[in-house]
Amino acid sequence: MAAAALLLLLLVAAGPGPGRAGAGRERRDALREELLLSPLPTGDVAATFQFRTRWDTDLQRGAVSHYRLFPKALGRLVAALGVRELHLALTQGFWRTRYWGQPPLQAPAGAELWVWFQPTVTDVDKAWKELSNILSGIFCASLNFIDSTNTVIPTASFKPLGLANGTDHHLLRYAVLPREVVCTENLTPWKKLLPCGSKAGLAVLLKAERLFHSSYHSQAVHIRPVCRDASCLAVSWELRQTLTVVFDFFSSGQGKKDWSLFKMFSRTLTDTCPLASQSKVYVDISPKNKEKELLEVSPPPTSVHEAIVQGDKKTYAVYDLLSPSLFNTSRSLNVQLKWKRPQDSSEMPIPTLHAQRYVGGYGLQTGEICTLIYNTHPYRAFPVILLETVPWYLRLYVHTLTITTKGKENKPSYIHYQPAQDRRRPHLLEMLIQLPANSVTKITIQFERALLKWTEYPPDPNHGFYVGSSVLSALVPSVTAMKDMDVEQSPLFTSLFPSSDGSSYFVRLYTEPLLVNLPTPDFSMPYNVICLTCTVVAVCYGSFYNLLTRTFHVEEPSRGGLAKRLANVIRKFRGVPPL
Repeated sequence: MAAAALLLLLLVAAGPGPGRAGAGRERRDALREELLLSPLPTGDVAATFQFRTRWDTDLQRGAVSHYRLFPKALGRLVAALGVRELHLALTQGFWRTRYWGQPPLQAPAGAELWVWFQPTVTDVDKAWKELSNILSGIFCASLNFIDSTNTVIPTASFKPLGLANGTDHHLLRYAVLPREVVCTENLTPWKKLLPCGSKAGLAVLLKAERLFHSSYHSQAVHIRPVCRDASCLAVSWELRQTLTVVFDFFSSGQGKKDWSLFKMFSRTLTDTCPLASQSKVYVDISPKNKEKELLEVSPPPTSVHEAIVQGDKKTYAVYDLLSPSLFNTSRSLNVQLKWKRPQDSSEMPIPTLHAQRYVGGYGLQTGEICTLIYNTHPYRAFPVILLETVPWYLRLYVHTLTITTKGKENKPSYIHYQPAQDRRRPHLLEMLIQLPANSVTKITIQFERALLKWTEYPPDPNHGFYVGSSVLSALVPSVTAMKDMDVEQSPLFTSLFPSSDGSSYFVRLYTEPLLVNLPTPDFSMPYNVICLTCTVVAVCYGSFYNLLTRTFHVEEPSRGGLAKRLANVIRKFRGVPPL
């Protein structure tokens, strides 16, 4: 007994050792997860999952051998290729900003990848190509098709979202694959990066059968360096895995706006992730008018949170999954929301900034790309950065670029254009445009369709060729003054794009992708010619070969003998025809 007590005293006095203690302080990691449920004005419901893993370490300095919550595949990728920021999004569908409002984080249709590299990277193009190939294998996506023909280097858009010592745009690469189709094979590796997988916590709701039976589905991965504390003397790495899905109950046949977790995901929340330090469910119960509320949630929330989100005052019902009182009454949590009265269509709010894009013209020789940008603010004007990426086979006529607002010419304050090179790089057009209050700005540019080689057409050329979405970046004036909040205490959906001041908030929007038809040859003609040629050759050559190789013999007719004549006589008496 005395020996055991002495051993325990020595262990306590020795402690964990300076190396391990320092590692515990320097490499502390934490996981936060949250789910935001937002009823949309059209009656749809948007569910936004966010899983944030923060690791208090510097991946760029020294070798990190032990990974606890941070995925090892992504950690070693960041360290090996000198990545400063990485943003990857895989989206199926299009977010209808005009009818659904501003999303917490929007992404274009297809696959989007933009990366900031460290200044120590000597060959950025080589690192970019290697990075896209590795991410293609990790997420089972077609990111290996990213090459110089669809990669651009923006100069004004896509500034770093984390810590940045400089803004040298030559270290930035941006690419979009609008034709990429998102499926279960992309969701499965995304869920495997979570510390608890899909076995516990909010991730149990990620049922692929329900997620892909929706109007909109977008999953993303964001890696960036952030400040470890308020003094910002040390760097931490943050991994955000976000997933946004929109459910349309009218198209599914239910016909009611009332919903619950079980109706959306066919599952309920039963337990929390044991590795998570925070796990919450936010339900947007903001009143649409000042008279009375329209929504009623059950069971009663553990707390109510008010915040200024995207310029509007929002009220959220909060369910803290780590609260002991939440699962005392029942073993599962099934949040339900009911409308107290029908919502009037006239009460649908109009977002301050939204845009649309379409292709004009006729024929298969020339066309026109039209972009409409709406500023619905009654009295505030603000600038917006427009990024256009057009493939090389649409040859833009830059002298036809016109920008009109309220019938007058609107000259851009800044313009950057990089012409395309056939089969090497696409067109890049960036403009800084001032949007007057309560106005519609129309941007048009004409193009000519190129004739491709027959080996450059996809298997379904008559379907058309996709053109990536335009990107709008702006600081939109806020209706309500915003206060500075602690990032660690605020919800995750409000801290990805921090506000620089209380009078405006950052918004990044994407327009619709375009589907353009190109001059397409008749690919069935070679098949028809081959079939006809083979038939003619077979018939002609077969007959000619038969005539050349056949041997003809003349056979003289021979008269019958005595036996035949006797047989015919007998057959005549019997009334049978002769032989």
